Amino acid sequence: MFGCMNKLSMLAMTLALLTWDSALAMGPFDIYEQALRNDPQFLGAIKERDAGLENRAIGRAGLLPKLGYTYNKGRNASKVTYLNDRGRSQSDDRNYSSYGSSLTLQQPLLDYEAYATYRKGVAQALFADEDFRDKSQQLLVRVLESYTQALFAQDQIDIALAKKSAFEQQFRQNEHMFRQGEGTRTDILEAESRYELATAEEIEARNEQDAALRELGALIGVPAIDINDLAPLDQRFQTFTLQPANFDTWHEMAVANNPNLASQRQAVEVARYEVERNRAGHLPKVSAYASARQNESESGNTYNQRYDTNTIGIEVSMPLYAGGGVSASTRQASRTMEQAEYELDGKTRETLIQLRRQFSACLSGVNKLRAYQKALNAAEALAVSTRQSILGGERVNLDALNAEQQLYTTRRDLARTRYDYLMAWIKLHYYAGTLSEQDLARVDEAFGQGPTTR
Repeated sequence: MFGCMNKLSMLAMTLALLTWDSALAMGPFDIYEQALRNDPQFLGAIKERDAGLENRAIGRAGLLPKLGYTYNKGRNASKVTYLNDRGRSQSDDRNYSSYGSSLTLQQPLLDYEAYATYRKGVAQALFADEDFRDKSQQLLVRVLESYTQALFAQDQIDIALAKKSAFEQQFRQNEHMFRQGEGTRTDILEAESRYELATAEEIEARNEQDAALRELGALIGVPAIDINDLAPLDQRFQTFTLQPANFDTWHEMAVANNPNLASQRQAVEVARYEVERNRAGHLPKVSAYASARQNESESGNTYNQRYDTNTIGIEVSMPLYAGGGVSASTRQASRTMEQAEYELDGKTRETLIQLRRQFSACLSGVNKLRAYQKALNAAEALAVSTRQSILGGERVNLDALNAEQQLYTTRRDLARTRYDYLMAWIKLHYYAGTLSEQDLARVDEAFGQGPTTR
């Protein structure tokens, strides 16, 4: 009875540990949530956006009234020379205090340069907002990319270890058969060669995994993450239904919503209003102003006199000639605007090419996954059948090595196809400009449910 209770206790403890490990494992969405608080690149993007949004207020300031106040007070020592009543020169020393203050209000009435500067500031603020939206979606892509790279590297490590074990066993078996006079030296060398190649593949995979784990660590503010902290991909995950199903709709979505294209369109607007701002150097400016001034003994002519003056009026300024600088600046800004337009065309084409590539990858990925799964089943059956045929004398050891190699290659390709499919689905939404946390949460459901060998 006590033995049965001990077994039940051990089973309960084991289940508790498995539950605890599952709770500690982080999926892509968990990494993303921590990256929002710790990724330096994303945090820097927040500050960049906040700084860019201030351009709207900076540009608007040129259209609003300006109020200024000046004050001065000084001590003066002067010598005044004049002719007295007798026609003789006479000098007086004057030591006195002077005082002046002025309050001035100015309101632009006609200032095209200020208006162009304001519109440029609005475009710069919109550019900053769209650029931040792009970097926010990039964070989702970077998280899943590093996450899947780490897991795929682990799959490669597991496959390499399995290959090494199989080839080592085959090597020892060939050695034994060689000593018995039933094998050849070639069989031994073939098994040894494949073992060493598997060792090299393991080393390369571990290096790639280390880099991917460090990238994930940088996202969440730690030196590195242990691979056991990541939830593995469920081998039974289901592909997603592609909505909308036709590419033309995705094309329209990308043109309308892609933040990279939207920010580049705002860059064109910034350049356009920079042209207008420079062109305004040829145009007149009209301002209304009002001032209130107080002066006392401000100069020798107003000695011991106090003036209180209130003024309201219109000021007109008209540029006549600036040495050709205005025309040159306008031409320079026009070339910059044309450059921005070409860059917009280039980014549009690049975005639509990538959109089509990811759309095709999502469609073909479903069939590729199905084909690789069937190929894996066939490769597993082939490996078993080959080993049995060797025992029956129908196949040789090289056939077994080739069958094992095909099996492991198929496993690797299937694993890569699974991760590539998930990345294609995420990138499709990114290039369409609709990628959101809900999309990553949906992908996150494919992780952490399946069994893991780690």
